[in-house]
Amino acid sequence: MNSYELNNLPDIRDGLTREERIVLYCLDQLQNERGGRNVPTAMLYGRVVEYVNISENELQLILQRLSNYNQRPDALET
Repeated sequence: MNSYELNNLPDIRDGLTREERIVLYCLDQLQNERGGRNVPTAMLYGRVVEYVNISENELQLILQRLSNYNQRPDALET
């Protein structure tokens, strides 16, 4: 396995990839710094790329996946 495949392999504990975990970590840090207020996506992207090399589109896809992470599949169908 190469490093790209290892980084995209979901963790057995919660199913999050390394990139998803970094996004959540950065989001938590920024929310704490901003006193619990919402974090602009551009600010989050700037913090995330300090840890991992991803594009803006990849960040958007990760945020979309995470926003639907805890929802039941049948609840998404409308």
